[in-house]
Amino acid sequence: MTQDMEQQPGKKMELLAPAGTLAVFEVAVESGADAVYIGAPALNARALSRDFTWAELAALVDFARSRRVKLYVAMNSLVKEEEIPLAVETLARLSSLKADAVIVQDLGVYSLARNHFPGLRLHASTLFLAHNSLGVKKCSDLGFKRVVLARELCIKEIAAIHRQTPVELEVFVHGALCFAYSGLCLFSSSLGGRSGLRGFCVQPCRRRYTWENRGRKKGNQPGGYFFSMNDLAAVELLPELARAGVTSLKIEGRLRNAHHVGSVVKAYRTMLDAGPGDRGAALARARELLDLSMGRRACTGYFKNPQSRDIISPHHSGNIGVFLGKVERLRQGRPQLMTRAVIQAGDRLRVHREKSGERFSFTLKKIQAANGSGIKTATAGERITIDCPQPVKSGDPVYLVDTRQGRALERRQRLIDPGPFKKKTARLLDRKQVAAVLASLGPAPSSRQPRRSKGTLPLWLKLDTMQGLNQRLPFKPEQVLVTLGRETFAQAEKMGRKLASLRRRLIWALPPVILEQDLDFYGRAIDFMGRAGFTSWQVGHISQTLLLNHIKDVRLIGDYTLNVLNSAALAALGKNGFQRAQIAVEVDKKTLADICRHQGGKPAVAPGMTVFGRIPLFTARLRAEHFRYQARFVSPRGEAYELVQRWGATLALPDRPFSLLAQLPELGAMGLDYGVVDLSYLKRDRNFFNNLARELQGGRGGKPASTFNYHGRLL
Repeated sequence: MTQDMEQQPGKKMELLAPAGTLAVFEVAVESGADAVYIGAPALNARALSRDFTWAELAALVDFARSRRVKLYVAMNSLVKEEEIPLAVETLARLSSLKADAVIVQDLGVYSLARNHFPGLRLHASTLFLAHNSLGVKKCSDLGFKRVVLARELCIKEIAAIHRQTPVELEVFVHGALCFAYSGLCLFSSSLGGRSGLRGFCVQPCRRRYTWENRGRKKGNQPGGYFFSMNDLAAVELLPELARAGVTSLKIEGRLRNAHHVGSVVKAYRTMLDAGPGDRGAALARARELLDLSMGRRACTGYFKNPQSRDIISPHHSGNIGVFLGKVERLRQGRPQLMTRAVIQAGDRLRVHREKSGERFSFTLKKIQAANGSGIKTATAGERITIDCPQPVKSGDPVYLVDTRQGRALERRQRLIDPGPFKKKTARLLDRKQVAAVLASLGPAPSSRQPRRSKGTLPLWLKLDTMQGLNQRLPFKPEQVLVTLGRETFAQAEKMGRKLASLRRRLIWALPPVILEQDLDFYGRAIDFMGRAGFTSWQVGHISQTLLLNHIKDVRLIGDYTLNVLNSAALAALGKNGFQRAQIAVEVDKKTLADICRHQGGKPAVAPGMTVFGRIPLFTARLRAEHFRYQARFVSPRGEAYELVQRWGATLALPDRPFSLLAQLPELGAMGLDYGVVDLSYLKRDRNFFNNLARELQGGRGGKPASTFNYHGRLL
């Protein structure tokens, strides 16, 4: 590797590949990966894939070591209270196997690993949302040896972070991009509890939407794939990433096949190994290999420009695969199209139903030429009729997602044999150690009585403007939260001496995302508020405690964006100085009750929860030209949302608010300490407050509200 491709003298960037099967693992190693990451059984953020068995995982560790390749295990799902015993067992097994690193996002899993399995090397998942130098510094303080940075960062920001922090930096360089910040997407969870933070994402960002017409004109305007991101492909940017201080180049795709992973790894290996005079030829060869990988349309993501125009193609469905063409017509019920690429019987195809946004895949069994004869191979530009197992319509696009040869890679005889490791893995688990760890966490939830509140649940008010402080409310808030931003800070400055009179009841709330260029502003604003006597702060990201550690007698409160789903996470917050913290808003009733029961009578961190508000479902950095802010967009199923801008981010808000106001007595009986009524993003007129008053009195107010997953099940 040449000098300009080195991360620092004597140290080369690592090429990190994904694997979801034994075959893909072998191909990744053969193709030149320095390290491979896989999912921990049942507790990884790709829960839709088949889990490795422990015998397979042990065989992978052995195979990797024999080839001097590192193996990282992604245990990066949020963990519910009932899954804590499984998490402890998993950590114990990984510790015995001596995996090279464990990738985590859950504060509870982090705490368990750090306190009870100190031999495990920890990497902070991209779902941990380390998006500035503060986030990376906090990860370092917590003991993480590497941080997978948020995908929204540009190279300049990555370099600034590297200059200020000591830990290794890992970045995604290839594969799918999420529209929302990882760790802040609740969209999939709102659609039946399929949480993206737990690996069950149904990809609502890939769906087709229409902008709703404003004014008197009825109906919607022509739709598009407004939030469906193109794939990231940064092979040409490797020298710049090296100079920025990147340690590891990560390829996305634990659900992708061996053909895709092998092609992508070879492409990046080719570029990394090229000498100065071979750079042009290597890049050309790398692009040829990437063309074979059958991904989406490619872009360089946020690396060059955080507001790149090339990051979304709103009139393209964003399906994975090679676009073959659209169905022209049906011939005896079978689709006919002019294919744009070579296809063979045995290839895998995907049809995208244009109107509904639904997709289905199938193995192509029969191809018929224009003259009606059966053929095994069709060339580009040939009009063909294909057998299709489900109904399609004219205009539906068809994609090639895997070839017959690529599928053969999955079926080939493997070098990795889990058989000899079955007996070894049976002895991996030290049950006495697991029992001791669980005992140290306190009695199981079922053995504790819930901590019942006296009377109704105390309510806090949250606002996104100082102007609502004097508004008449149908309840008396115990505390008032105001989101700190440039607008609210300017409003507070104008209050002069009157501001100090609010310090006992007002809590400043920090947004979950503070970009690197905004850290100076927030530092100055916090200093100003500290001098004015404000000591209570709600943080949207755990790293924001570093902005507040100079405030004397500071009271720390965690927002729901810290994604707390278990008592171990609350305990971790307690060790970091928190007095109160909200439970994740996507929680279901059983999990919430389990957390409260485990907390017992006097918890170190008092749990609260948002009980009313328009909860952002997407929180994204991008501000694309085709976005229409303060406008509603509608899904093919008629679900309506609104796009707004706040604190430098793009938010997607549900049309109807989330409300657990009818459950306040029940929540108090569970042991919650407080509930937050969030009036941000809401039109607060007389009619709104009348409806809110009726809800607080047990009636029904306005549009039917959503209870999110409370009465369902969080998957």
